[in-house]
Amino acid sequence: MKRIYDELILRHFGENRQMLFLMGPRQVGKTTTAEQGAGEFARHFYLNWDNQADRESILLGPDEVAGVMGLDQFREEPPLLVLDEVHKYRRWKNFMKGFFDTYADAARVLVTGSARLDVFQAGGDSLMGRYFPYRHHPLSVAELLDTSLPDEPLRREPGVIGRDRFEALWRFGGFPEPLLRQNTRFYNRWRRTRSMQLFHEEFRDLTRIQELGQVEMLAELVRRRAGQLISYTSLARSIQASVDSVRRWLKSLEMLYYCFAVRPWHKNISRALRKEPKYFLWDWSLAEDPGSRAENLVACALLKAVHFWTDYGFGNFGLHFIRDKQKHEVDFLVSRDDNPWLLVEVKLAASAKLSPNLSYFQAQSGARHALQVAFDTEPVERDCFEATRPVIVPAPTFLAQLV
Repeated sequence: MKRIYDELILRHFGENRQMLFLMGPRQVGKTTTAEQGAGEFARHFYLNWDNQADRESILLGPDEVAGVMGLDQFREEPPLLVLDEVHKYRRWKNFMKGFFDTYADAARVLVTGSARLDVFQAGGDSLMGRYFPYRHHPLSVAELLDTSLPDEPLRREPGVIGRDRFEALWRFGGFPEPLLRQNTRFYNRWRRTRSMQLFHEEFRDLTRIQELGQVEMLAELVRRRAGQLISYTSLARSIQASVDSVRRWLKSLEMLYYCFAVRPWHKNISRALRKEPKYFLWDWSLAEDPGSRAENLVACALLKAVHFWTDYGFGNFGLHFIRDKQKHEVDFLVSRDDNPWLLVEVKLAASAKLSPNLSYFQAQSGARHALQVAFDTEPVERDCFEATRPVIVPAPTFLAQLV
C-alpha cells in the first residue's frame, strides 16, 4: 500500500545529497518503503547486513561496495544504495562516513534500521551533516486518508474516515500487516512472534543486557501502566532490580521502539511537575483498558506528527504532558520551537464535561489551541484548529488533521 514515506524519499533525494536514515520499529514497513523508493531509480542496490554475502561486501569497505555498484563509471543518474540493518555492524558509522565522503556525488544512500540510528552508540566517527533522519511510524488516521506531503503541519481540510476503518485501527493497531489482514487469529500470532523477536533476538543482538527475564517483566509493567506516571523506584522494587538498571533497560526498550517516554512540561507553569515521565507503547493495541488505549492511540498520533514535522523541516516540535503539584493535569502539550502550541485532553465520551484544566493551563502556557478529543463522536468535515478556546472535538476529525 502507498505510504506517506514513499513520496518523502523521492522528495528528499530530489532536493538533498545527504544520506537518508529511515528509522522505526520492526515490521512497520521500512523495507517496503525502501523498495518502492528504490524502484523509482534507474539503478539501485540493496545490501542487508543479515545476508552473509552482503555482509562480506560491507566488511571489505566502501571501495568494495562502490565496485559492486559500478561507481567507477560516469552515468547520467546516480544509483541508489539501500543498506538495511547496517547499524548491527560495530563500525557502521566509520563505514558510512567513508562511503559518503568519497562517493557522495556518485550515489545516493538510504539506510534503514529498527534501532535508533541517530542515537545508537556503536562507536565510530560523527556523521553530523552527512544525513537527515526520518522516523517511520505505524499507520494513522491521517495517513489512511491522505499520503501526500503536506505544505504546513496541519491538514486544514480533514477527510472523514469510515467507522469500520477507525474501529480496525483501534482494535489491530497501526502496523500494516495485522491492520490490513484484520484477522484476530493472525493478529494474536503476529503479536506473539513480534514479542519473541524483540526480546530474544534484538535485545540479544543490540545490547549487552543479560537479564532478559527481568526486562520482559519490566516491559509487561510498562504495558499495564501505559499513560500513567512512572516511578523508577516502584518499578525497580517490582522486578527486584536496581533503579539504575530500570532506567538503562527502559532506554533500551525505547531504542528498540517498544515504548516511548513523554516528559512533563514545566516552563512558565506554577509548581509544575518536573521529573516523573509517562510511558506509552508504539503499538497501542497492546493497551487493554479502553481509556488507556484511547490515550495511547492519541499519544502515537501526536508523536508521529511531531517527528514528521521536525524531520521534514517545519520546525522543532516536542511532545509533553502538563501537571502541577495541585494535580491539575492535561494529557498532552505539543511545543513548537520550544513554545507551547497545542493542549490535548483525551476522553472516551463526548458527554464528559469539558476539562477546566484546559483553560487553566492555556492561560498559563499561552498555547494557541486547547482541544478535548472525544472518541464516541462522529467526525465532521471542519478544521477543528479554527478554535483558539477550549472545545470538544471528535477524535477522528482531530486525528485526520495530523500526519
